[in-house]
Amino acid sequence: MIRDAAVQLPAELVVLLAELVRRLEGLAAEEPLVALKALADLRYVIAEVCQDAAYELAAQQVPIEEIATGLGTSETAARTYLYSYLHP
Repeated sequence: MIRDAAVQLPAELVVLLAELVRRLEGLAAEEPLVALKALADLRYVIAEVCQDAAYELAAQQVPIEEIATGLGTSETAARTYLYSYLHP
């Protein structure tokens, strides 16, 4: 499977992401407006960091094949993903 070749996230990041999901799900049920605000803020952070990472990959001239493998996706999907952050 293509996702099996993806880069592995550090264990502490996996734990952090799982905790974030758990807390956001709880907020969605208990305080949906707070959850929505947190997700809106997170969306902004994601866009900023993804843009930085995409520019760094471009500056390092990392081949699209390597990026696709690292993301666990096709070259077409990786290209689309990168393009969306390099040309917002």
